[in-house]
Amino acid sequence: MKEACLDSAVADTGKGKSKLSKHLRHGYHLVKGKSYHDMEDYVFAQFKQVENNELGLFAIFDGHVSHEIPDYLRSHLFENILKEPDFWTETEKAIRRAYRITDKTILDKAVDLGKGGSTAVTAILINCQKLVVANVGDSRAVICSNGVAKQLSVDHEPDKERSRIEDKGGFVIKIPGDVARVDGELAVARAFGDKSLKEHLSSEPDVAVQNIDDNTEFFILASDGIWKVMTNQEAVDCIKDIEDPQAAAKRLAEEAVARNSCDDISCVVVKF
Repeated sequence: MKEACLDSAVADTGKGKSKLSKHLRHGYHLVKGKSYHDMEDYVFAQFKQVENNELGLFAIFDGHVSHEIPDYLRSHLFENILKEPDFWTETEKAIRRAYRITDKTILDKAVDLGKGGSTAVTAILINCQKLVVANVGDSRAVICSNGVAKQLSVDHEPDKERSRIEDKGGFVIKIPGDVARVDGELAVARAFGDKSLKEHLSSEPDVAVQNIDDNTEFFILASDGIWKVMTNQEAVDCIKDIEDPQAAAKRLAEEAVARNSCDDISCVVVKF
């Protein structure tokens, strides 16, 4: 009998709903991986009224050698994005600038926040009509329309960004049995923090905009604890018939456990 990789007793879960649309709801679920460090995945999921607009704010922050930095991101990244004066007129530009400013602050606070860093995937749903996704690292956003999965984020793998890393004086190495790593250490090419590796890393997000229409069913945000063991379509198929988004997020985490994911697992499901 295989040893279970996750302790399902160490879980956090929750849900919420939109005031603008009676059908729009979110749910999230987190489970700590089988490791000797504290849980390093953090979730943000909230509907927020801003003047006459409703924003759905959703994010996964997956820390590495740190729980302070993903926790800091959970508390400050959306705040910094919404503070940008051109958020409503040039949303993509505002998000990029807020990512840069937030990363600079994290690096400046390295004495307090410690070493390590965090991936991030953020999704901002504007008035139930437009979804703006940004990410650094390998936490992922996947949307489902008419039963078909579409990835909105970009996995920032070191092999894909080798030339940029080498141009900055770094290197990418892959030891047999392991993934490619920046300077032999980090398995992602973009992240917040990681002061010791920063000159070879980037915190510049990829940003995608998706219009929501009648064919849009739901979207998933999840850390790589899901994606190491499931394709995008498998994740969508796993939960497409579950109406309650909290139950769907829990089901997704349980399926990853059943497939022997040993990492921390976090996921947000937003159903239309």
